[in-house]
Amino acid sequence: MITKVYDDIYKIDVSLPDNPLKSLNVYVIKGDKKSLVLDTGFNQKECETALFDGLGDLNIDMSNVELFITHLHSDHSGMAHLFQELGAKIYSGEVDGKLINHMASEEHWDRFEGEIKMFDLEKDKVTISEHPGFKYRLTKPVDFTFINEGKAIQIGKYFFEVIDLPGHTPGQVGLYERNHKLFFGGDHVLDRITPNIAYWGGDENILATYLNSLGKVYSLDIDYLFPAHRNIIRDHTRRINELILHHRERLGEILKILKDGESTVRDVASKMEWRIRAKDWDDFPLAQKWFASSEAMSHLEHLYHSGLIQKNLVHGKLYFKLK
Repeated sequence: MITKVYDDIYKIDVSLPDNPLKSLNVYVIKGDKKSLVLDTGFNQKECETALFDGLGDLNIDMSNVELFITHLHSDHSGMAHLFQELGAKIYSGEVDGKLINHMASEEHWDRFEGEIKMFDLEKDKVTISEHPGFKYRLTKPVDFTFINEGKAIQIGKYFFEVIDLPGHTPGQVGLYERNHKLFFGGDHVLDRITPNIAYWGGDENILATYLNSLGKVYSLDIDYLFPAHRNIIRDHTRRINELILHHRERLGEILKILKDGESTVRDVASKMEWRIRAKDWDDFPLAQKWFASSEAMSHLEHLYHSGLIQKNLVHGKLYFKLK
């Protein structure tokens, strides 16, 4: 389905089969000399058909199109190679762009095997083959034009400033049109669902990074916030306040769970409340166990950096407990 969401700006609904996200909002900004496409969908035939049929219905000249990838997740970057084959310029933030190309290799995914043990997900027989990021990823590197905060892209009458938005991924970027008060933020702020804040390795407090990025967007003058999933947001400050409250409640929930004693990441995640159509943890799809555990880990790391809990690595497995 194609919807006109603003003057010369259209949304293509790209279905994400068998995925709880349901669909991706691909935005197309039509200009007089070139057009800009934001994100792609999975590297999957159904996504390819939906996206390119939509571009055809919009009469987009594929010889004068550019692609902007907001972040590394495969539902956003999986078909970037198809635009490269068409000769399109492909923009990405430098951090996530390099990771997208590294994700095309098997080597990138080797570290995730270690996280299966570290999170205690061996109990659930979780494998990387079930991860949609692995299954539907870009399978060969592309030549990105790296673009970060301080740079800009002009499409027709619109002058888009690039905004760095780390948190949901290490190097997510968005576009802000100051004169028209438009913001394209990928998965940074979503309505009805909350962006997954995952652990990305190392010792970074990624949840704190995300909350800081929310504060940056909160201060912008925005009339229309165009997210990559679900509904267009007209009151971004209200939604950001809700997201901040959500993470505060998550942190409090984990502290209550740890009152019962030392726990692994997986065991903490299994006791948290999740909005998912599953009776209990055993009923979770394997991929969702991965996402839930990674989100639990980002919150555990935040509590650890805040000095509220302790962590111990024993034989490759992490354990957390209250101080």
